[in-house]
Amino acid sequence: METGFQCAGCGEWNQTTVDESAGRIQSYVEDCQVCCKPNVVRVQYDTREHEFVITAQLESL
Repeated sequence: METGFQCAGCGEWNQTTVDESAGRIQSYVEDCQVCCKPNVVRVQYDTREHEFVITAQLESL
């Protein structure tokens, strides 16, 4: 499923893909397509809204 997230570092929108077969709760690191900072992307399926909710925060080193 095509979707996106807002970079926690620079605020730019990033296109990404959610693998719906990977489960209702997912977490992975994806670099921002603009500033290259690593974002921890968390994906959770909202059963009420029947959609995936995506949040991002900068990866702490």
